Amino acid sequence: MEQLTVQALYNLDETIAKDIFEGVTYPWEVLPKISSFIVELGNSLPEEEYEKVWENVWVAKSAKVAPTAFIGGPAIIGKDAEVRHCAYIRGNAIVGEGAVVGNSTELKNVILFNKVQVPHYNYVGDSILGYKAHMGAGSITSNVKSDKTLTTVKTPEGAIETGLKKFGAMLGDEVEVGCGSVLNPGTVVGKKTNIYPLSMVREFVPANSIYKKRGEVAEKY
Repeated sequence: MEQLTVQALYNLDETIAKDIFEGVTYPWEVLPKISSFIVELGNSLPEEEYEKVWENVWVAKSAKVAPTAFIGGPAIIGKDAEVRHCAYIRGNAIVGEGAVVGNSTELKNVILFNKVQVPHYNYVGDSILGYKAHMGAGSITSNVKSDKTLTTVKTPEGAIETGLKKFGAMLGDEVEVGCGSVLNPGTVVGKKTNIYPLSMVREFVPANSIYKKRGEVAEKY
């Protein structure tokens, strides 16, 4: 389905991880590759711009990292990014340029494109967030199904098998997720779509839409 492809969801010029998507159709295909990609990319970063703070963790010299934040490797924190008080980056994380990882936010196996904001009490795991995507306070990705079976992506044209047990959400560029929402395993949201606060999403939501609740999705004008 064309709307779920990397090309439809993301501007690859807005991430340092552009090369990981080479030859890939759907964005979730890169999730198992993030760890090794970070190590390879990190070792190639210019020393005048990035500091290797400990094993497999590179932080841009222009980034702001609170002393109470934890960053586990492998990880790359991009230029002018902000990692705030008590953020918990468990590893396998790329935080884009100018991105914000906020108070008590937890990241694990993710790519955050440039200018992404996950600023207040968010959990983002096994997910990719496009340029300027924003998750409201308390909104999270749920990345494992309760029955522990492999994740599928539900679309109007049928389910797409991913072969992945852990799969959070793929958010296109400039997606806005309302406060307190839960993005269930296999969620894919097209560019510039808004998710109402307190929503529970477990499917594909088209670009340029307003998701009010399941079965009630309006097109933006």
